[in-house]
Amino acid sequence: MFSKNARFSKHVRELLSELSPKRLSNGFTRQAAVLMPFFEQNDEVHLLLTRRTDEVETHKGQVSFPGGMREAGETLERTAIRETFEEIGIAEDSIEVLGRFHDYISVTGVRVTPFAAMLRRPFTVVPQAHEVAEILRVPLSLFLNRERMHIEKDFKIEGRYAGDYSWFYGQHRIWGLTALIIHDFFRHDSFEELPKVKRDES
Repeated sequence: MFSKNARFSKHVRELLSELSPKRLSNGFTRQAAVLMPFFEQNDEVHLLLTRRTDEVETHKGQVSFPGGMREAGETLERTAIRETFEEIGIAEDSIEVLGRFHDYISVTGVRVTPFAAMLRRPFTVVPQAHEVAEILRVPLSLFLNRERMHIEKDFKIEGRYAGDYSWFYGQHRIWGLTALIIHDFFRHDSFEELPKVKRDES
């Protein structure tokens, strides 16, 4: 897809440096941060996601970004990096943060702040057994192919409105806040204008 991750990293860093991210100051009870970890595999950029176990307190079994609740005294970027290490074992020296994206409010009333990052290879993944059931390595071509995106105005799971956007990756459905963040992130047409973008025709 992108033959060198440096090209993708530079593009994302420039986009986020020009962005004025939406920063929410009220309407939430707690603060969290997540990492959007990109990496290159087989000459194509992928997004690393997790499937949560059925043992966690919220969002059981759902596909999500690594991340979690902010601790007292730490920055949101530090939260995203720390939680990524605690959940899936990726060390800080393998993470190159590219920038901050918009704030979001989850259905549980938590303000969620995503940070895009590139993972330096080689990196090691060690899922935390209680929280992470599975690691998903999703090619970006899935999200850049608009025919693969599902838009459903009345999509609900467990009785709750799950948002307009979703994607299927194998047997997994990427939906809810995770899908909304991904949709908003790749909505910028410049991702489609990058050279050597390999279209997903499956």
